[in-house]
Amino acid sequence: MLDIFKIFSNDKNSSKNVAKERLKLVLIHDKGNYSPTVLEALKGDILLAIEKYMEVDEEHIEVKMIKTKSQDNSEMVPALVANIPIKRMK
Repeated sequence: MLDIFKIFSNDKNSSKNVAKERLKLVLIHDKGNYSPTVLEALKGDILLAIEKYMEVDEEHIEVKMIKTKSQDNSEMVPALVANIPIKRMK
C-alpha cells in the first residue's frame, strides 16, 4: 500500500523504497487525476469537519489513496482511506 506521507518525511528510507513510493504516487495520480497537494488539502478539510464533533490524535492520522474494485467489479478504481484516531467526543 502507498504511504503518501512517507515520501515527504525525513525517514531514513533507502532510495529504492523512496523511488518505489514515488512511482506508485505517479501511477495513482495518473489514474485518479489528483496531486499530493490536493490530498494534503483534502486531509485538512476532513480534519476541519471532524474536529467540530471530536478531538483527534493529529500525530497518528493516516490518509492515503488505494486502488480497489469498482462496485460492479469491472475495474480497479482509486479510493480514499483515512485512519483518524479519536481522542474523545466533544
